[in-house]
Amino acid sequence: MAAKDLYHEHVKTALAKDGWKITDDPLTIDWMETTLQIDFGAERLIAAEKGTEKIAVEVKSFAGSSKIEDLRDAVGQSVIYRLSLKRKKSERTLFIAVRDDVYRRIFETSDGGFLLVEEQIRLIVFNARRREIVKWISWTDIATS
Repeated sequence: MAAKDLYHEHVKTALAKDGWKITDDPLTIDWMETTLQIDFGAERLIAAEKGTEKIAVEVKSFAGSSKIEDLRDAVGQSVIYRLSLKRKKSERTLFIAVRDDVYRRIFETSDGGFLLVEEQIRLIVFNARRREIVKWISWTDIATS
């Protein structure tokens, strides 16, 4: 089993506060003769549609010695996880969870926004101290602004 990210429990609590039910911890998916472990699978009831929204969440701490190496690892995982979910025809939408300070420092920049759009990355931005979700960012929102 892969090691849990430093902020794993923070994000789990934040998702629960936001109305999400954790269905898998970790969410496993077979890909290229191995088993990938995405940090969470979660779902919540959508009252207006009387359906269920399902997500997969990978938590990234960006606590390494190099911002670029952390970014490379996060983007690489994002691409592989998104494609593996698509290939398996999963109903889940992949999100990468990052702290609010990481979002401001990396993804709120023009280069960071460009990266989100080009690599079709969705983010959950959370406050680690309060264990709350600050915002949901979709590459589609950035692409249309």
